[in-house]
Amino acid sequence: MKEYITKRVHELYWKEDINCARTALVCLSELFEIVIEPQTIWSAVGLHGAGGYRAQCGLVEGTLMFMGIYLHMIGKSEDEIVSACYNFASAFDREFGSLRCFELRPTGFSESDPPHMCENLTCNGIGFAYQYILGIT
Repeated sequence: MKEYITKRVHELYWKEDINCARTALVCLSELFEIVIEPQTIWSAVGLHGAGGYRAQCGLVEGTLMFMGIYLHMIGKSEDEIVSACYNFASAFDREFGSLRCFELRPTGFSESDPPHMCENLTCNGIGFAYQYILGIT
């Protein structure tokens, strides 16, 4: 699973040049064998730190979007989904030290940044999300 995530994140970042939120959605949907509609993928186009504003991490946002879809599909109630999302955010914060892109991204955002500087964090975050979702289902 870790090798798959590492390879897939690299492909999505360097070949398709998509952001962390969409990468999380795509990877999790593939890992759980769930089809995500293109419109849903497009809804996450600006969720990399709130469009670069450096707010909530796109890995968290993409995972929360996926959890809403997946947990609904397996019959969880709205209250159960909300609770699972809250608990994921809390667990992510404990594991990585923040939910904010500003604090997680190594140097924030600047024109001189190399592309996809969060690739390692993305791999770790998606692996963490995958294990979390397995644990609650």
